Amino acid sequence: MTELDPAPEYHGQVLDAELNLLDRQVLDVDEVPVTVVDDLELSDVPWGEPIPPGTPAPVITALLSGPVLGTRIFGGRPPASRLHRIAWRHVADVGIVVRLGIRGGELDVTWVERWVRDHIIAHIPGGRHDPE
Repeated sequence: MTELDPAPEYHGQVLDAELNLLDRQVLDVDEVPVTVVDDLELSDVPWGEPIPPGTPAPVITALLSGPVLGTRIFGGRPPASRLHRIAWRHVADVGIVVRLGIRGGELDVTWVERWVRDHIIAHIPGGRHDPE
């Protein structure tokens, strides 16, 4: 079990997860695309149990990115080991895109892209520089 990061309020606004967050592009502080929001981590929500009436709304603790398409189609939960977590405290703004207040390179979410770049693309002729 991991310790939850404190979830800052988003300007007192209530966000509709499906409308405002899921499948949104995530940009870092330099406007560089980082990932896409695939799922959310919520506080105090029991898995598979109905939420009793009068219970306060859950709070977002993290954005999750990873291979969740199969679980969305077939149901169930994706393996936690395959999801990359972006703590909600790093979210600076939610609009057309989700903007972070940090650089994407500081996050584990980009390790796959870095590995592919360094171990595969770099070995392709011309793969070490931008096209001219």
